[in-house]
Amino acid sequence: MAAMDLFGRRWALRILWELRAGPLGARALLARCEGLSSSVLYQRLRELTSNGIIAPSVDGYELTRLGTALGHALQPLDEWAITWAQEQNDQNPAEA
Repeated sequence: MAAMDLFGRRWALRILWELRAGPLGARALLARCEGLSSSVLYQRLRELTSNGIIAPSVDGYELTRLGTALGHALQPLDEWAITWAQEQNDQNPAEA
């Protein structure tokens, strides 16, 4: 339940998603996450760091071994989301 609580916090999964391709600094994360405030970003970065999911790096923040493993665990959800979005577009072509 502790993991669900951590990842269920607003912006936590989005931050991890943005870090999947490599390290990013705080400014880059803010630019990629429209609507994310700097105070919430820094709070999430502290939480994810203290839980061993990300770590500070020369280039900002990066996924740890556990963070990378989480990305692999979430891959099926990403695949499902792509299928779901396509089906939504197929059912509502005027809204796409």
